[in-house]
Amino acid sequence: MSEQTLLAALKLDIVVIGAGQAGLSAAHHLRKLGFEPEKDFLVLDRAPQPGGAWQYRWPSLTLSTVNRVHDLPGLAFGEFAGGDDTVKASIAVPHYFAAYETHFDLRVLRPATVKVVCDRGERLRIETDRGLLSARGIINATGTWENPYIPEYPGAATFKGQTLHTKDFRTASDFAGRHVLIVGGGISAIQLLDQISQVTQTSWVTRTPPRWRDGPFDEEAGRRAVAMVEERVRAGLPPRAVVSVTGLPVTPAIEAMRKRGVLDRQPMFSEITPTGIRWSDGRTLDVDVILWCTGFRSALDHLAPLQLREESGGITMTGRLATQAAKDPRVHLVGYGPSASTIGANRAGAAAARELTSFLHLVK
Repeated sequence: MSEQTLLAALKLDIVVIGAGQAGLSAAHHLRKLGFEPEKDFLVLDRAPQPGGAWQYRWPSLTLSTVNRVHDLPGLAFGEFAGGDDTVKASIAVPHYFAAYETHFDLRVLRPATVKVVCDRGERLRIETDRGLLSARGIINATGTWENPYIPEYPGAATFKGQTLHTKDFRTASDFAGRHVLIVGGGISAIQLLDQISQVTQTSWVTRTPPRWRDGPFDEEAGRRAVAMVEERVRAGLPPRAVVSVTGLPVTPAIEAMRKRGVLDRQPMFSEITPTGIRWSDGRTLDVDVILWCTGFRSALDHLAPLQLREESGGITMTGRLATQAAKDPRVHLVGYGPSASTIGANRAGAAAARELTSFLHLVK
């Protein structure tokens, strides 16, 4: 089916939208429960090849610099990565995901973009660029990569320099000879600040002072961080990134940056000028590039007709691991809220598969 165009509406029990970490985990657990791909369920992925968002990461992101790549259930990442930490993450992880899809015969249909999901009584109608699908339930695993977030600031349209987002970054050498303003206090911001500051002049601004974390980030700390994000989505509030509650690890790279003086963080500016930025106290700074490392938002526009959102902008989540949409229990969101990082993606995929099939009274 992966090389064909869907010519007519295909009826399935479950459609999994997205084949990143959470989507593959969900598909694997549907398999374990006895459901057959292309017969009982189907995985759709908009990317032309396996790898989820990893295939689009910047070339300098290697296995030695990336946050831990968590194993997918049933097949260890280490079997494919080898011992070379200099391998690009954009190559190693897609290779692993491709092997995983083949090993468990998940038969992902790609490229297939879901345009909209609508309620049709007992079933859900999924409109894609490959045709129409009808399902009793969906597991949405679209993640965030397709929805980069750049906050609005006065004067942004007047800036004569270059405006970029983390998603657009390729290599630090692209900025040689230009003054680059890094905006954001997350791990990606720190990584790009480190690389770019080694080839050109940089400045760094964040909305709040960075929180540095000393000591290891163990599994218990990870669970606490995920629990804090889960509490928000159960209350119907917009989720925060897991890293926002974990703090930034003080690594040897961070210590080196401190010695080079590139961690001189400035508070957030109040407006953007044609040549740079201006703070509320009147200070200005001329820059050539504004690089927004301000994260991503959940890519859920295709679910808008289901009216899952609250007035707060969040989605009230229920279920054992907060993957079930309270307003429509036929919809599970994995890669949203507490499962938006690899820390929670695997467990969320398993929970969604079990809870959705139980709610729909599907037994194999």
